[in-house]
Amino acid sequence: MKLTVWTYEGPPHVGAMRVATGMTGLHYVLHAPQGDTYADLLFTMIERRNHRPPVTYTTFQARDLGSDTANLFKTTLQNTYDRFKPEAIIVGASCTAELIQDDPGGMSELMGLPVPTIALELPSYQRKENYGADETFYQIVKSLAKPMDRTKQITANLIGPTALGFRHRDDIQEVTALLSDMGISVNVVAPMTSSPTDIKRMGAAHFNVLMYPETAETAARWMEKNFDQPYTKVVPIGVGATRDFVEEVSKITGKAPYLDDSRLRLPWYSASVDSTYLTGKRVFIFGDGTHVRTAARIARDEMGFEVVGLGCYNREMARDIRSLAKVYGVDPLITDDYLEVERTIEALQPEMILGTQMERHIGKRLGIPCAVISAPVHVQDFPARYSPQMGIEGANVIFDTWVHPLVMGLEEHLLHMFRDDFEFNDAAGASHHGGHSAPAARIERGELSAQHASHDARHPASAPEGSTERAPRPSDSPRDISGEKKIVSGDVIWLMDAEKELKKIPFFVRGKARRNTEAFAADRGMSEISIDTLYEAKAHYAR
Repeated sequence: MKLTVWTYEGPPHVGAMRVATGMTGLHYVLHAPQGDTYADLLFTMIERRNHRPPVTYTTFQARDLGSDTANLFKTTLQNTYDRFKPEAIIVGASCTAELIQDDPGGMSELMGLPVPTIALELPSYQRKENYGADETFYQIVKSLAKPMDRTKQITANLIGPTALGFRHRDDIQEVTALLSDMGISVNVVAPMTSSPTDIKRMGAAHFNVLMYPETAETAARWMEKNFDQPYTKVVPIGVGATRDFVEEVSKITGKAPYLDDSRLRLPWYSASVDSTYLTGKRVFIFGDGTHVRTAARIARDEMGFEVVGLGCYNREMARDIRSLAKVYGVDPLITDDYLEVERTIEALQPEMILGTQMERHIGKRLGIPCAVISAPVHVQDFPARYSPQMGIEGANVIFDTWVHPLVMGLEEHLLHMFRDDFEFNDAAGASHHGGHSAPAARIERGELSAQHASHDARHPASAPEGSTERAPRPSDSPRDISGEKKIVSGDVIWLMDAEKELKKIPFFVRGKARRNTEAFAADRGMSEISIDTLYEAKAHYAR
């Protein structure tokens, strides 16, 4: 373990909590110290749930370590059952409580509660959140699900959705519609939306739809072996993958494949002249393995992007992503260190990032647009609107999500190009005001005193017309004795004419141009960079 500002995955007990929070009638008793209750905030603040997770903590303190913490766990477990009367209970220890080795599973078994009590053995110092969710769901299915007669109509279980998942709520609805169009009903959705009673009847389905391998593949394999239930291997994210998913379901069930793609809006843009702006855009992809795999296919085959790098943070998917990287001819990045991800992005200088909320922050710092495709996500990625990733509507949502940052990035680049224009410079005010700029901008230019600002705000017609040239701000770069502005960057100084010329370079390669020019100047012992130096460096690296 190491200290970090950001983390892609929490400890495995957070994964168990994601399963418990998505279910009803299930309670999680967690042997944990006082500080570990922070996890509640993940669900109430980020996912905006209207209730706390069904978790009871023992919340032992430092002074309890010299006494009987095992008895504290047993008392908490009994009180939890008496208060909530759940259909089933899962018990486990947080990473801190694991160190004191109280064995919550063994103690709960000896207590003989009248409901199923499922012990979780989650190695907190070797595994992480996705493993915790996968193992927890597997243990619940293994303990509660039983073989039984199949339903008369062909049905499927949708497995994998959890609380805090990326668009899981809406993906359930979209996949249910895909199956319904083929005459297939849903038996159980689990773990999210299900109860222990629902889990008991999972054996009645004809097959399982594995929506998210990170959180349900172990359970899918167990049910295939013990219930003779096949499971789907294709995750229907993207147009091509959705078509493949329908074909796969057809082979499993014998039903005729059917896909209503009348709602698909992608072809009209692909046929337009505007779409050529997207062709060949260089993208870097990072996230959980499932979403990276599907995003890479969409990027290359459906959007016409060039994938220049990809990777994942969950090591359980490392083998798949390494194999995928060979197909795309790139080096795989398997890491949970966001600083390593940032260094890779900075070196590759892609035109767009497809990643998590971590990469969104990295993109802001580097000036590269980013679209979020995977957990971990923040509150803005739990929208009120219907916004799936799977199926036909998911393809529409993905198209909008990916294209808009690029289009807005082009607009931002154009604004930067014309920022010194007489009409569009910062001090000119909005162009639709017809030259009558706002008082604040005119105060800044030195045309208007502060005491006259309120008067001109009330009587804009009386404000004097002024030059678009503004007085220097206090924050402007220092000048040398000749009056030439300078900007200090590391060990070199950029003269203002060179800095202005640099800003005409598109934002997605500007950082690389700055680094190359500074390296060029340093190699030649130059302490200042003029516009001539910038062009000499450009010519040097173009050879």
